[in-house]
Amino acid sequence: MNDTPWTDVCNEDDVFDDNAVGLQIAGRDIALYKVEGRVFATDNSCTHGRARLCDGFLEGYEIECPLHQGRFDIRDGRATCAPATTDLRCYPVRIEGGRVFLQLAG
Repeated sequence: MNDTPWTDVCNEDDVFDDNAVGLQIAGRDIALYKVEGRVFATDNSCTHGRARLCDGFLEGYEIECPLHQGRFDIRDGRATCAPATTDLRCYPVRIEGGRVFLQLAG
């Protein structure tokens, strides 16, 4: 059984379809995305240029860095386009009672 705590971060309605939002949570800069009604969470900093991904362009399940156009799959953090070559950290997401919860530890 996984005992890692869940952190309540926002209302699900605060994350809009086909959009990204940046949040400061427990000292971390996190990006939340909603695609096809599902919410995903990653670190908000591009692993190549340290730009904030919430300022990038979300197309399908890929977020494009606003600085050098590297892309990442928001489902698993995989770098999908150069110059990004290092994957992003992703966080498990749970929706409960209209609230978004993340597992930040682990």
